[in-house]
Amino acid sequence: MKSPQDLCSFLLAAAFTASVLACEGEQGTPPPRGIAFAIVDGGDYHTCGVSTTGIGYCWGRNDYGDLGDGTSTVRLTPTLIDGGLTFSEVSSSGLSTCGLTPLGEAYCWGNNNSGQLGDGTQIDKSSPVKVSGGLSFTSIAAGDGHTCGLTAAGSAYCWGMNFFGELGDGTNTGQLTPVRVAGGLNFISITAGGAQTCGLTGNGTLYCWGNNDSGILGDGATTNRSSPVPVVGGLKFAMASTGMSHTCGVTTTNSLYCWGYNPNGELGNGTASTGSNPAPVPVAGGGVYTSVSAGSNFTCGLMASGAAFCWGVNGGGQLGDGTTTTRYLPVAVAGGLAFVSVSAGASTACGITAAHTAYCWGANLFGQVGDGTTIDRPTPVPVSN
Repeated sequence: MKSPQDLCSFLLAAAFTASVLACEGEQGTPPPRGIAFAIVDGGDYHTCGVSTTGIGYCWGRNDYGDLGDGTSTVRLTPTLIDGGLTFSEVSSSGLSTCGLTPLGEAYCWGNNNSGQLGDGTQIDKSSPVKVSGGLSFTSIAAGDGHTCGLTAAGSAYCWGMNFFGELGDGTNTGQLTPVRVAGGLNFISITAGGAQTCGLTGNGTLYCWGNNDSGILGDGATTNRSSPVPVVGGLKFAMASTGMSHTCGVTTTNSLYCWGYNPNGELGNGTASTGSNPAPVPVAGGGVYTSVSAGSNFTCGLMASGAAFCWGVNGGGQLGDGTTTTRYLPVAVAGGLAFVSVSAGASTACGITAAHTAYCWGANLFGQVGDGTTIDRPTPVPVSN
């Protein structure tokens, strides 16, 4: 048994060690092993996630403070987001990331050349900054140069680049703070892509706005829209995801449709085309889909069984099928894993299992797979933690 003096010394030493570890975490060093992820979302060359306890982590490229750890240092494994915040949601795209706290406060970090951080400036931030305006959001979606959020009432607000009308406020004027999307629509979910945005209403109607090259908005045309227009075809959607140049949605009957740019087979209908695809086409092969994630030039969908399928460009192994062969039809992600969510980024994809283990695959030049290396991974590997 320790003497009172020994016990006192032991406790002081333990307290000192805990303080050191806490300080190191704040400075962006890798967190303790054993992260249970609830959310993982990929940007261009970085990935961010939220643990089941609300702690935020990012890894990969960090030139503009993309990781939010207060530095510009590349991280090959998850590093703590600076500031001691807890998050209910995180969304990564381009070279920036945004997250929501449990109270609905929006914070963003990384590249801010178009005001996509929403803090009223165009200055890059390597630590989270609060979005101006005092709005409380229930969800947030980061696009390539703009960001959008939904309030509890279903009102959509966007900020950042607006060259193509991606803010949906009826203008093409960029905004450094949130502006309300025109039309008075109430949405239950929102998704932001390269230079376009889509919102889903409670009755299953999907509206999109912004860039419409190759029919990305799905309104049957190729004209840019600065306010929401409905996707044609009369389909009722349960969820949707818009990527760099194409959009996909899961219907209320669990069928999957895509539209927009398709030179690499990202629509999954068995063809490739550089022409216009301005209306939804069914993804080949059928199947019962529960969610979809549109990346830059590829797509991943999640079946009700938990099996993930991907299609499109595959130069970095982002389809996860063990090859680098472009696919015009869905192929199963190798490994037989069952996922509860899947996310497609620029050239990397990630999924989370029911046990809250995160796996990523694809291009890994900047460590965005998170396995501690910069080796491309054509099949899923667990995120190192």
